[in-house]
Amino acid sequence: MPALTLREILALDPVRAAEPELLAGHTALDRPVRWVHSSEVYEGANFLDGGELLLTNGFGLMDADDEVRRRYVRELASRGVAGLAVEVGRSLPAMPAEVVDEAHRRELPLLAMHRVVPFVRITEAANRAIVARGLSGRSVVRPWGDDHTAALLADLADRAALNQPEVEARAALAGFHPGPGARLVGVSLHGTREVGTVDRAVRLLGGAGVLRAAFPGDVLALLSLPGARPGDPVKAVQEVFRTAADPGLTVAVGHAVSASQGGWLRWSDTLRAARTTLELALTVPAAEPGVPDGPLVTSSRALALERELTRGGLDANRERLSALVHHTLGPLLTWEASHSSDLVRTLETHLRNGCSPTRTAALLHIGRQSLYQRLERIETLLGLDINDSDLLGELLTATCAHRLVERPSGARPATTTPHFKRTA
Repeated sequence: MPALTLREILALDPVRAAEPELLAGHTALDRPVRWVHSSEVYEGANFLDGGELLLTNGFGLMDADDEVRRRYVRELASRGVAGLAVEVGRSLPAMPAEVVDEAHRRELPLLAMHRVVPFVRITEAANRAIVARGLSGRSVVRPWGDDHTAALLADLADRAALNQPEVEARAALAGFHPGPGARLVGVSLHGTREVGTVDRAVRLLGGAGVLRAAFPGDVLALLSLPGARPGDPVKAVQEVFRTAADPGLTVAVGHAVSASQGGWLRWSDTLRAARTTLELALTVPAAEPGVPDGPLVTSSRALALERELTRGGLDANRERLSALVHHTLGPLLTWEASHSSDLVRTLETHLRNGCSPTRTAALLHIGRQSLYQRLERIETLLGLDINDSDLLGELLTATCAHRLVERPSGARPATTTPHFKRTA
């Protein structure tokens, strides 16, 4: 069957509530409508792809001269829009005669909307209907290309201009239906071009939904965990990937967000957090050693400080971070330049583990007595009590910054999520 037509759009309840009057283009009501947009930009025809029904309140037409109004209609027609719907009676008292005349000349469907209905109600209803036609397998218009899942994930990761009905409809098209209270967690993997690792993790989670796709650089996934599932969803996702992922893989887990609160921007947030975390995991030495012969599985919460310090890019922050490091840790750096020691790393590990000597010594693979000697040396050089709670934030920030700016020159470059081009 054909795509949703303008005639069918006009039959939707929110559209009918606006009391549309067809003033021109009576023979073009069976045009397919690719999407419904609202815009008050009257020089923006070049940004349209064709097939759209454009909604406007007409404010920009009110003070325009005759030729500007005609040119606006001509440009829309040349872009192949499916129709123009103008709200009249509020900003625009009546439809200008030259707009009607030019629409007749171009056989462009022109609608006067006589009652005020929020455009968001019209766009939500219409775009849901458009995608619903696609869900039934009857659509001949595929504005996101053939790989709906990859295109949606890329759009979310790139924070492309989307709206909630579009995201939900496209997710449903890919078979992704987060239930009531579901928690969403973004995941990014490096070291494989197959989605099998994600599928194994989902099976181990049991009852989880997933959107996943392989890109040239890595695999991106959005997991949905049932709201009734007990425990920390981020920890649960990390644990299953430690089991499911092969040695050598790097897995970054974003934070957990509500599937129903905050809209698609929250979906985007967890995917973007997973992506930035993966980039840091690939380019910056880890604060603590990973599991030998196993995958590196980390999370946005584990690298929260690194993410904040590099917001806007590491290169843009390098000078500031270097100054912080030398101001706070200068005596340690001077000592390490002439002695075989690992005082900065020891201090960071100690602070990250609640100043627990047992945990720190175990992670550094040294005896507790050796650790005490290192900590005493650190305090002597800095002239500080490292257990002073007032110093915790400054010292931890500085040691983390040192690891960021002193990363090995041979570290792998960060990967980037590819941008998908929408195709008609």
